[in-house]
Amino acid sequence: MGSEVFYRKWRPQTLSEVLGQEPVTQTLRHAVESGKIAHAYLFCGPRGTGKTSMARILAKAVNCPEQRGGEPCNVCAMCRSIAEGRALDVIEIDAASNRGIDEIRSLRERANYAPSLARFKVYIIDEVHMLTEAACNALLKTLEEPPGHVIFVLATTEAHKVIATIVSRCQRFNFRRLGHPDIMDKLKLICEKEGVQIEPDSLRLIARAATGSLRDAENILQQMIAYYGNRIELDRVQAELGISRDWRVRQLAQHVVARDMAAGLRVINSLNSDGVDLRQFNLGLVEYLRGLLLVKSRCEEALDTTSEDLAEMRNLAASATLDYLLRAVKSFSSIDLRSANYSALPLELALLDCALSPYAGQERIATPQPLDVAGGTETTEFLEEVEAPAAVDPARVGAEAAGEDIAPDFDHLRSRWKEFIRALRGEGSSGNLDAFLRSACDPVALEDDILVLGFYYSFHKEKIEDAKYRHLVERKLKEVFGRPYKIRCVLVDHKREVPSEARTHNPVVKAALEMGARISEEEL
Repeated sequence: MGSEVFYRKWRPQTLSEVLGQEPVTQTLRHAVESGKIAHAYLFCGPRGTGKTSMARILAKAVNCPEQRGGEPCNVCAMCRSIAEGRALDVIEIDAASNRGIDEIRSLRERANYAPSLARFKVYIIDEVHMLTEAACNALLKTLEEPPGHVIFVLATTEAHKVIATIVSRCQRFNFRRLGHPDIMDKLKLICEKEGVQIEPDSLRLIARAATGSLRDAENILQQMIAYYGNRIELDRVQAELGISRDWRVRQLAQHVVARDMAAGLRVINSLNSDGVDLRQFNLGLVEYLRGLLLVKSRCEEALDTTSEDLAEMRNLAASATLDYLLRAVKSFSSIDLRSANYSALPLELALLDCALSPYAGQERIATPQPLDVAGGTETTEFLEEVEAPAAVDPARVGAEAAGEDIAPDFDHLRSRWKEFIRALRGEGSSGNLDAFLRSACDPVALEDDILVLGFYYSFHKEKIEDAKYRHLVERKLKEVFGRPYKIRCVLVDHKREVPSEARTHNPVVKAALEMGARISEEEL
């Protein structure tokens, strides 16, 4: 095995080898093949996603005399010199350490000279957002009137810091984080070439730890090989990444959900007695509780787990409210286990904080009530899950306090809200857009043609505020109500329920509501 680091040794050499950036590679191949090369490109995206590699491949492609289909041949002298970093006409500049106006002035002067051997002189400026204001203005002048033999490739991880006048003079390409399957495929190929034996589950953990950066994943893999040799076991990867796979993670999570303090404290005590790394254990617990939170929020597609584990998480999540799971994740993720005394107290306090928190939606009444109806016959009706105290409508109370009139068609819109929710079934990328509105929000006000939706959790609010989901909701509002409503999303402090007309006609329910109770659940 050579001493060269993996991210350089296994760097892609053609556009087709660049992982996860197909829109960018396809566009650049067409540009090279047709000869329609721009004078300046701006590559934006997270670290380790292929920006600099793409710039070097582009430099080869535009200068390769044997290029086919927009790809460099990687055989000719020009391709080899660029790949080996020997080409005088391909200049790489790190703007983080060469950020002043003097460096850019020198670049401008050298750019006027014709290439020595290549067809194009290519300047690759990495982390271009680090240039000073004066240096940016000097670079801007060259970008406005570039020599015909010069191509600039600017790369940045923080596109918002690049001045707009530079961005406007470049063809911009956005690089995305790589998916786990793409990273795993590349790591598997490297392991095969390097003679390393490693399990797929280990590669999956490395890919997840890299958070979309192939370079980070390759560095982690090389570190594992340097430490453990050419045979890497799953438990070693878990230990190195700080991931606990102790079976007591699930056991403690079950006790947290059940609010079983005694059983939970016994688990924590057993961890301490066995010398388990509590910090790693807590990382595993937080990850598992996060999974329960996602399952409860109907975002299971975000989880990378087996069908058996997912079924277990569904059963467990069903016995807790979303509020409680959110509290549990916050409690355990905020504790600090880095103190020198290595005490289990932070875990114990987090458990007690969850177990002793107020029950959401408790003190419910479900009492059969005899009613005399018209005609003299006696019918038994049930008051379903009425709870006190009643929550209020923030927007409505505020409008009434200010002496404003509620829009006359708001009550009509609210009375048909469940019909609207049903109409959303099948919408969205996962077909469950209705779930993000059914129990997560209510219409709270109508301001001209703007419908204000009150959300109880920021997670659902941010989902619906996404442009593509907002568009779907607004389109469906027009279909159902015949008017082009826009929506505005706000957070409300307490869950507010609007009782149906049928239930408010029930005298018992009506009397309970007048006394301050409210209906906490109602089937659509």
